[in-house]
Amino acid sequence: MGRNDRSSYSHAKRLLAARITLGRALKDALFIAVGVFSAAFGLEGFLLPNGFLDGGATGIALLVARLTDLPFPLLLVLINLPFLAIAFKLAGRSFALRGSASILALALVTTLVHFPDMTHDRLLVSVFGGFFLGAGIGLAMRGGSVLDGTEVLALALGRKIGISIGDVIMVMNVAIFGVAAWLIDLETAMYAMITYLAASKTLDLVVEGIEEYTGITIISPHHAEIRHMIANEMGRGLTVYSGKRGFTKGMGAHEVDILYCVLTRLEIGRFLTEVDKIDPNAFITMSPVKDVRGGIMLKRRGH
Repeated sequence: MGRNDRSSYSHAKRLLAARITLGRALKDALFIAVGVFSAAFGLEGFLLPNGFLDGGATGIALLVARLTDLPFPLLLVLINLPFLAIAFKLAGRSFALRGSASILALALVTTLVHFPDMTHDRLLVSVFGGFFLGAGIGLAMRGGSVLDGTEVLALALGRKIGISIGDVIMVMNVAIFGVAAWLIDLETAMYAMITYLAASKTLDLVVEGIEEYTGITIISPHHAEIRHMIANEMGRGLTVYSGKRGFTKGMGAHEVDILYCVLTRLEIGRFLTEVDKIDPNAFITMSPVKDVRGGIMLKRRGH
């Protein structure tokens, strides 16, 4: 390759990298912007007019706003400041700045943009307020940012004391709901739990996707037939590893092909049925997969 060819290739590679970076930045910004407006709609259209609460830093801000005359947008920013400081130490300046900008944008939108009161039915307020708030937080996370800093604190505490992030968040929210029951009333705390459950389930749906993926490992002497079934009958991609069985009673070590594929939860039943037809004694392990990119995950046309 000549000097001009190398120069052209390097230039094209830099342009491609710049296009990918710009495209990703625009996509992240769109996710965050939609997330901010969704969360603001959940707050302004449902939770704030009815004095409802949620979990996390947002729930603390809602609780303090209800008990005092302080404005919610100001409380939202002030309460999230310590969490953003932790984010700066854990994830770096870029993530902390992005999170700060997102939370500040949410505070500004709830201040400047007026959303109508959608309903005063308590159950509807709990469910749909939590839904739009959770969707907003999830979309912001898809954009690489946060609208609620408690996840950052949970990560820091989880690393320090060796418990899961989910357990830390649960303990924090139990404390928030307990304070709400003590200072306001038990009914308010119970509705706050419904709001939190709706928000957390919606957040999981947005972040992890509608389809739940499962990674499957198969070890069988009939691996060629199973591989053919997965690729041709189910229309899925798979990977073949060269492995070696360990010593078992009555058998020595020997070479074996190990199959790995990713399926949606709805396909598991059919997959197991087809494998049983080929080898009922096949060794199969399954594990949840958070997200999938690339590969052959969509069925081929005609299957």
